[in-house]
Amino acid sequence: MASGSREAPTVVRVTHVLVTGGAGFIGTHVTAALLDAGHQVRLLDSAHPAAHSGPLPLDIHGIPVLRADVRDRTAVTDALRGIDAVVHQAAMVGMGVDLDDLPDYVGCNDLGTAVLLAAMARAGIHRLVLASSMVVYGEGAYTCPADGPVRPAARDVADLAAGRFEPACPACGRELVPALVDEDAVLDPRSVYAATKLAQEHLSAAWARQTGGSVAALRYHNVYGPGMPKDTPYSGVAAIFRSALQAGRAPAVFEDGGQRRDFVHVSDVARANVAALDAPAGFRAYNVASGRPATVGEMATALAEAVGGPRPVVTGDFRLGDVRHVVASPARATTELGFTARTDLRIGVAEFAHAALRG
Repeated sequence: MASGSREAPTVVRVTHVLVTGGAGFIGTHVTAALLDAGHQVRLLDSAHPAAHSGPLPLDIHGIPVLRADVRDRTAVTDALRGIDAVVHQAAMVGMGVDLDDLPDYVGCNDLGTAVLLAAMARAGIHRLVLASSMVVYGEGAYTCPADGPVRPAARDVADLAAGRFEPACPACGRELVPALVDEDAVLDPRSVYAATKLAQEHLSAAWARQTGGSVAALRYHNVYGPGMPKDTPYSGVAAIFRSALQAGRAPAVFEDGGQRRDFVHVSDVARANVAALDAPAGFRAYNVASGRPATVGEMATALAEAVGGPRPVVTGDFRLGDVRHVVASPARATTELGFTARTDLRIGVAEFAHAALRG
């Protein structure tokens, strides 16, 4: 359990909620949490191959799955009938393969969101919970021992190739100390996926201003847990490590494994979505994070130990779209939504190491 503040009691009221991407990894858990909270749920999912290698299930937790793309105006209009609020999970995620993925990312994430928002405006639906991401920050927050809080530039390819992974102070060149990033940080997306997530936020903020609606943009940090997709270019790092171990291979850790992240369990993410239904009018972003960072190397090691598999191999490889450290402050979600993550990383990883993955 997380220490510190106590979680506020939840006021249960029955709401008819449309979950886009409802048959996906996070969407499935969000659906369960909404049902447990007493809400009525409708599910829409496009069965995109980046998230689903097999056919869509007929239902999730007893709720039929409507197979449709959020870019389909007629299907979205039909799906919104009788709905009070939308939880928008549908998106292409991850780093992808190469720039050939760019049109798919923009189409699925940005055009899809625009079609959804337009249909919500026509239907008079004024509550949206948006699945955003910590990738909108680019690098996290840093402090220089000499110059105080600073924002580093994108890391240089020559430095990465030479194994110099830590960003330097743009003023004096000293190595920086990672700090907590909050929701008011300057946003600086550094990958195609990140750019599309920020565009989703901008589109929904414009929608909120024009309709008087409520948007809670949940900036997920590194989500892990049962039901993650198996090893694909669109998987999270935890699933990639888990897939390698399941195949008897050592997890391949990029850079030196010292990248700091906040790994948050999918059950906590689902609870945050339920809490966000009561967000105030206007656009508001929230970090959805555990508040207890770990390195990528530590995550790989913990998974390997949990399954008795081979120890991780630190490769020194890198990807230009990756950032070094992103460690979040979850204070706003606690204060305003009454949400605090519960799952300890050690307990969550021990469960995840043996849980089923999505085929």
